[in-house]
Amino acid sequence: MTPSQIAIRAVFAAGVLAACYKLLNRSTRSMATASGGWLAEDERKMLHAVYRVGDLEKTEEYYTKHLGMKRLRYRDQPDDKYTNLFLGFGPEDQDYFSLELTYNYGKDSYDLGNQFGHFALAVPDVYKAVEKIKADGGKVTRDAGPVKGGTSEIAFIEDPTGYKWELIQRPDHKKDPILHMMFRVTDLDKSIQYYTEALGMKLIRKRENETGRYTLAFLGYGDDEQSVQIELTYNWDPQEYIKGDAYAQIAISTKDVFKTQDQIRAAGGKITKEAGALPGLGTKILATTDPDGWKIVFVDYQDLLAELK
Repeated sequence: MTPSQIAIRAVFAAGVLAACYKLLNRSTRSMATASGGWLAEDERKMLHAVYRVGDLEKTEEYYTKHLGMKRLRYRDQPDDKYTNLFLGFGPEDQDYFSLELTYNYGKDSYDLGNQFGHFALAVPDVYKAVEKIKADGGKVTRDAGPVKGGTSEIAFIEDPTGYKWELIQRPDHKKDPILHMMFRVTDLDKSIQYYTEALGMKLIRKRENETGRYTLAFLGYGDDEQSVQIELTYNWDPQEYIKGDAYAQIAISTKDVFKTQDQIRAAGGKITKEAGALPGLGTKILATTDPDGWKIVFVDYQDLLAELK
């Protein structure tokens, strides 16, 4: 073997060792974060998604008429010129996920961009659901049928602001019908690391779709598809994403926002709003963002329960 060949092999071996060390270090850090400390004590769950709508009355009518949701809470803030409406399928203090719709006075339209994907809802029969929505005047953007490159039976509908809802046929689904929110991400491994290490979620499943040229990762605080999840979509072909100004954030419960803040920082996460009480409400929160800038707010759960009384 020539000296140059020996040198090349040495460089290659060093690179392999460095890559292995990086993976081992990441895996060890992830296991330590997930298995101990505050994450092991905190009983987190996803509470609600916050997003802006152009017509609150029309949106509420759409969700109650076509999706079967109920009004949970209503909060008007005339001094700050906005209104919040909470909708869902069951009480917020009984593990039901809710939607916090925000109407800003005088603003009737938003840029949804192309990075936020959709919400997903379980239905017993997607074909019957689509027929009814059409008959009742709802907008269907994708008729019921098998997903491209897969076996799930789905359809897509669109609300008055333009948010898309994926209807997924799940005859045996027993819990909250709201299944997930889909975000498009630019680095799937980096995002998974953030959601597991900083937010304490579990990677429930990961699936590649060669036909559609994308990879999906589902994460959440439950162990199965019965609990609400985050669906991260990574498109194999490079794309330019626009976030828009419509979708706002996800809210997650925590038993202590200050301990959670320390834990997120220790995991390398970014804090965008320091832990503390909200003016007027007194509810303690903190805010963080994922690698693509998606905002996550942690809410003190006892403070939230006090809000619900």
